[in-house]
Amino acid sequence: MMIKRFSIFIVSVLLIQSLFATIPDGYYDAAEGKEGEALKGALHDIVAGHTVKTYSDLWTILKESDEDPDNSDNFILIYTGRSIPKSSVYPDFNREHVWAKSHGFPSESDYGYTDAHHVRPCDVDVNSARGNLDFDNGGSLVSGTTDCYSDADSWEPRDEIKGDIARMMFYMIVRYEGDGGSSDDYDLELVDYVGTSGVNFGKLSTLLEWHNNDPVDDIDRHRNEIVYSYQHNRNPFIDHPEYVNYIYNPDGSVGVNNFVEEINIKVFPNPAKEKISVELDNGTLLNSIAVYSLIGEKVLEYSNLNSSLFSFNVEQLPKGVYFMQLDCLDKTYVQKIMLK
Repeated sequence: MMIKRFSIFIVSVLLIQSLFATIPDGYYDAAEGKEGEALKGALHDIVAGHTVKTYSDLWTILKESDEDPDNSDNFILIYTGRSIPKSSVYPDFNREHVWAKSHGFPSESDYGYTDAHHVRPCDVDVNSARGNLDFDNGGSLVSGTTDCYSDADSWEPRDEIKGDIARMMFYMIVRYEGDGGSSDDYDLELVDYVGTSGVNFGKLSTLLEWHNNDPVDDIDRHRNEIVYSYQHNRNPFIDHPEYVNYIYNPDGSVGVNNFVEEINIKVFPNPAKEKISVELDNGTLLNSIAVYSLIGEKVLEYSNLNSSLFSFNVEQLPKGVYFMQLDCLDKTYVQKIMLK
């Protein structure tokens, strides 16, 4: 057991070192120790004021940022995963605004319109099918894809990029958090419903789930570095995936869907050493539990629980901070837990 713990710890350290290796010294100093709205505001100050590129520049940037890791002469189209030659031009592909431009920045002079952190190369027909739909699970298979789904008000991308999508959306709400007073000062918001309009976009709980289920990988990190080389700002949620939970669940309470006030979720003991118990009141049944490390790695998972009380062992995990995702009543909740 001790050897296993030590191995997990070493792997975690190596992953963290790999993740943080190229972050400029001091880049996130202003965010240190902050949570909730204070962290969101600090990250805005860090990533705002980027070097704005033209919309035409994106034709070049995207071929480099979305380069095929298996073929440096090609690049990957976001929703289908197709690899096409870098010699390709429109209409072989076009530029997809992951945060739809109609939701806050419809003019090419708006900074969000040309922000490469959320603009991706895409098949033209698939881009048209996605339109400005919110992100959520479910729907019918989209023509021209093998694993994208949509319905009247939502779009589900292929599993391999769900976390990428989520972290781009989280970037957008910290980069563009203002009062609408200038070309980069509109106040974008993530909400927990679909069928949105204006500066709002959904669905928050689904994006949180995607972020946790599809952790940061080398493709995310490569893209972050390339965009940084052009725009001179970074996506904080690629460099520090834990920031997502620090913003949306800063006090460790259940709050991703905090508008569901009738549910009380008790987690005890917390901090824990050997075992954690989760109890729901009002006869509410717990569907599943997943525990994630700070770098987004899923370390424990329990499904088909169908119970209002569930306990599980944590002694096999290294000491530290983790995030527990709870699914019940078709809602997702996140709880910060500490192991001692």
